[in-house]
Amino acid sequence: MKLLVTGGAGFIGSNFIHYMLEAQKDVQILNFDCLTYAGNLANLSQLSSHPRYTFMRGDITTGRDVERGMSQGIDAVINFAAETHVDRSILDSTVFVRTNIEGTHLLLEVCRKKKVTRFIQVSTDEVYGSLGETGKFTEESPLAPNSPYAASKAAADLLIRAYHKTYGMDVMVTRCSNNYGPYQFPEKLLPLMILNALENKPLPVYGDGLHRRDWIHVKDHCRALHRVLMEGRPGRVYNIGSDQERQNLEMVEQILALLEKSPELIQFVKDRPGHDRRYAIDATRLRRELSWKPQISLSEGLAQTVRWYQENALWVSHVRNGTYLEHYKKTYENRDQTLKDL
Repeated sequence: MKLLVTGGAGFIGSNFIHYMLEAQKDVQILNFDCLTYAGNLANLSQLSSHPRYTFMRGDITTGRDVERGMSQGIDAVINFAAETHVDRSILDSTVFVRTNIEGTHLLLEVCRKKKVTRFIQVSTDEVYGSLGETGKFTEESPLAPNSPYAASKAAADLLIRAYHKTYGMDVMVTRCSNNYGPYQFPEKLLPLMILNALENKPLPVYGDGLHRRDWIHVKDHCRALHRVLMEGRPGRVYNIGSDQERQNLEMVEQILALLEKSPELIQFVKDRPGHDRRYAIDATRLRRELSWKPQISLSEGLAQTVRWYQENALWVSHVRNGTYLEHYKKTYENRDQTLKDL
């Protein structure tokens, strides 16, 4: 199977590539990534000479790039490529609309024309909006996004539905809860808190810190995506969650405990606009239809993640000072090249 992974240099995409090359011995992967600030090929440095992995720099909003990517005889596409940071979408939503909506539309059009067998859209539980104190999101829950980021992902999800209904395309949507694990960009909650705590800097917590999320280790997410890719039903939406719901403040306190740091580092800051109070995922469909279940407990996974950031100071340094971006500018000046990973 030849698999095109868009956004494969990002957090979840790079973890998925590592997982798939190990789990699926007959898969060949083309990593198609624009290398924006959140794309880092250092996430995949161990694969530089892997015989079943290739990297191509490309933008999902550029027709010429997508046509080049699809010209490799692709059997299936899994779309991780997206702008994902809510705070950035509040400041300027333009790139979110372009990448998350227009980019998904272009991918679908090229897949339709080239008759690509299967397309998976990696979405988010944020498209459902905010929950009350009880209940969980199911795949039938109404879409009620509350941030420009979530709205752009919801729009893309609806395009997926339309292409299945109109053209009969073999497409699916996955909506996962909050991920954590190695290679996550430090603007996100957990790596930001881990790195600030390591340097004894204040840990900024929005509002009262009581916003609740269902946390899942990125490797469990990758296992779920593998099941959907191989056995999912066309036109289906699959929720992915681990039933490990915690308040943001609880997560920060656990990080401080693991690092033996003082809770006095916590600094409550003004809440962001439209901040959803609670997410919780019902993953019954995925469990029943595809026999998936999470394998990594929150305590185990969080300890592993803290250790990873402690042991990968060079990766952190390059991400924080932007060294990796300057390197890419020089290496990939000719975007027509298909190059092995660095």
